[in-house]
Amino acid sequence: MDEVKQLIEDIQKKKLKPIYFLMGEEPYYIDRISEFIDQNVLSDDEKGFNQMVIYGRDASIDEIVSNAKRFPMMAEYQVVIVKEAQDLSRTIEQLADYAKNPQPSTILVLNYKYKTIDKRKTLYKTLQKTGVVFESKKLYENQVADWIRRVLSPKDYTISPKAAQMLVEFLGTELSKINNELEKLQILLPKGAQITPEHIEENIGISKDFNNFELRKAIGERDVFKVQRIVKYFGDNPKDNPMVVTVSLLFNYFSQLLQLHGLTDKSPRNVASALKINP
Repeated sequence: MDEVKQLIEDIQKKKLKPIYFLMGEEPYYIDRISEFIDQNVLSDDEKGFNQMVIYGRDASIDEIVSNAKRFPMMAEYQVVIVKEAQDLSRTIEQLADYAKNPQPSTILVLNYKYKTIDKRKTLYKTLQKTGVVFESKKLYENQVADWIRRVLSPKDYTISPKAAQMLVEFLGTELSKINNELEKLQILLPKGAQITPEHIEENIGISKDFNNFELRKAIGERDVFKVQRIVKYFGDNPKDNPMVVTVSLLFNYFSQLLQLHGLTDKSPRNVASALKINP
């Protein structure tokens, strides 16, 4: 995401804001930004007296504000990171008063996962003026394979389309889980390698021949024999192939087929747009 890249570049250049309100349905980017601030704003020597982590379930807004108003000791800044800030959703609007005049020597980071604050209210409007409000949105399933390729590219790895699809089918759209598996593969494979279905099968435990991607493909090709083989494999290995996941994916598949047959304009661009898939 360009916005994440810009935020991290600004932090590296010490273009810091007194409040970072990180919110939204996708926790991956919230964690990434928060961890970068945690690791890079203060030196190791400064962190002892000037960096703290608070958990939303254990604190009130008043306690957070009280800590944020402290002055740093022998450092330019202090860093206050509030994890699980969504546990304060009922009282979070009380932060608006502090946000109007935040302590300039404090970097207050709030990790507000799986939720967003009301953009019509005072807190959101104030944070836009005095701090940073970052919303981390969930990716659609059809966007995740491209995301995987973008994550791997700077690290000098590539991935085959089928291997990327296997990860999406098995892990869904949870970017943190996918990233964890990619990091395992990067440890095992040499720089410049392409991640293949065989690598996924050997190291992550997803069968390259018996998975939901291959099941949908076999149904589309009307390959009854292959469908039966895959279904039997699923039945023999229920822990690795939970029925609820397969049923959900098949429901989406047939829903897309119905949508496709209902389209008057079946050009590749229009089909991709209507079904939210890659052209």
